[in-house]
Amino acid sequence: MEIIMIELWTSPTPNGWKVSIMLEELIEAGIDVGEVEIRVIDLMKGEQFADDFVARNPNSKIPTLRDGERDIIESCAILQYLAEKYPSDLLPLDICKWDVLPWVYWQAANVGPIFGNKLSYTRYMEDVAAEERRHPIERFNNEALRLVSVLDRKLGDNPWVCGDTFTIADIALYPWVRGWKWSKINITTWPRVMAWVDRVRARPGVERGLGYGVPSDEIDQWSEERKAKTAKSGASIASNDNLKNSIQ
Repeated sequence: MEIIMIELWTSPTPNGWKVSIMLEELIEAGIDVGEVEIRVIDLMKGEQFADDFVARNPNSKIPTLRDGERDIIESCAILQYLAEKYPSDLLPLDICKWDVLPWVYWQAANVGPIFGNKLSYTRYMEDVAAEERRHPIERFNNEALRLVSVLDRKLGDNPWVCGDTFTIADIALYPWVRGWKWSKINITTWPRVMAWVDRVRARPGVERGLGYGVPSDEIDQWSEERKAKTAKSGASIASNDNLKNSIQ
């Protein structure tokens, strides 16, 4: 198989970490993915709206992956693409893949949007009055906790989401769940989920994947400066004015 350089436009966010972790897990498995060029997008500067990026991703979101002449958008689609191109234990390629893929899609359709909205209303919606945020915060928090309970039931006594094997389902879910403190979603009621978070974090590929765009000493605990910058960036991106301005 001809090895073509992969280009990844990303940023240190849950969706960005999915793909960087995936690449590092493939490398950890001994798979030659060739040269990978990382392009970190500064969301606060609005680099996701630059013409050259929008030409690759009309949705102006990270991550975006270019493999040869093909541009692929949406983090979970990228996970599946890489898993199918570079076969490994991360995704079965027979009928058993349907034991894994529904949980990848579940993350995209449920965990990402709910955790993301809880985070936005909790941390970033500065242009919305506190009283107006109260109900959405409660609603998204309760649904987030319900989703964590679903994850707990799915894990059961297994080490990974889909049983004894670490898969792209774990990769899709972990970056969102690991940020529970920042999102103020209390997952401590579910010790199996907490233990799963620790198991995923202990993997060398995950360690390296979390380091894309972040200094090594801030992987687990961001500096106050980075927290402030992220909060400011999040407030700008989540604002209604920003959404209105992005409509073309």
